Amino acid sequence: MNEESTIKKAEQEISREHAMHLLGRMLLIRRFEEKSAELYSAMKIRGFLHLYIGEEAVAVGVMEALSPEDAVVSTYREHGHALARGVSAGSIMAEMYGKQEGCSRGRGGSMHLFDDKTRFYGGNAIVGGGLPLTVGLALADKMQGKNQVTCCFFGEGAVAEGEFHESLNLAALWKLPVLFVCENNLYAMGTALKLSESVTNLAKKAGGYNITAEAVDGMDILAVEAAAVKAAAEVRAGNGPYFIECKTYRFRAHSMFDPELYRGKAEVEEWKKRGPVVNFIQLLKDREILNDADIYELEKKAEEEIFKAVAFAEAGTLEPVEELTRFVYSKRSIS
Repeated sequence: MNEESTIKKAEQEISREHAMHLLGRMLLIRRFEEKSAELYSAMKIRGFLHLYIGEEAVAVGVMEALSPEDAVVSTYREHGHALARGVSAGSIMAEMYGKQEGCSRGRGGSMHLFDDKTRFYGGNAIVGGGLPLTVGLALADKMQGKNQVTCCFFGEGAVAEGEFHESLNLAALWKLPVLFVCENNLYAMGTALKLSESVTNLAKKAGGYNITAEAVDGMDILAVEAAAVKAAAEVRAGNGPYFIECKTYRFRAHSMFDPELYRGKAEVEEWKKRGPVVNFIQLLKDREILNDADIYELEKKAEEEIFKAVAFAEAGTLEPVEELTRFVYSKRSIS
């Protein structure tokens, strides 16, 4: 087990095309989340809202290692995962508006995004709730002889839950094709990791179940991508599950209702200096891979996509009252 990934962005080669792709995805997520916060304040989006700002490198980097046939299971902070997976911004925004054109027909909202076309299976509001679902999906794939990976994103707060240990144990026992991705942003819902876990090296916990594990700088998109590519290859080779701890940080509060009394503003500002977007931009400029005009082009493209997404959500329709009981019971007859 590697306690810290040895992959450094300075050691990696990256093409202009790939740089544009990675930065474009991160900028789309960042601007989408900023617009979501604005729309929430305007009461266009209701319910809970958990923003992914600061953690973009994890979702974008990991998705680069997955194929369209693989499955993805996420948390309630999943807008970034969904966008990186290829779920359309319009269907996500419409979902948060509660419109039936949304990816979950407006019934799930921010915390329950679902898209069968991209095999994106939530969006789970329960902390750690996606872990046992992941084991089930991977078991089904293995029983059917499919060489597919099920990738599960979860926060470090889920490590304290019983299903974390049960899921890792079963995945290891049955050598299931699971890529566990722990997004360690240090504070879970509002409790510092050092106050909730006696062992804060989370990769070591996976090692306790005989699962290959490593920790990686979750603010470095190239390091995340390289670690995920290596991990996914191991899983596809039939070597059982793999665990990546991505050390990251959320720049916004846990949710829009969070007063953030557990950390100081100075700490947040220090972490922003390590932000995945700003540092990747600087790296690309230093290497003369991209310039200001390229970045402007990507920003404009993200802005246009988000503008269309909001317009799509605004024009969407609410589900008729007559259909509220639809999907509650199956219409399939039992013979």
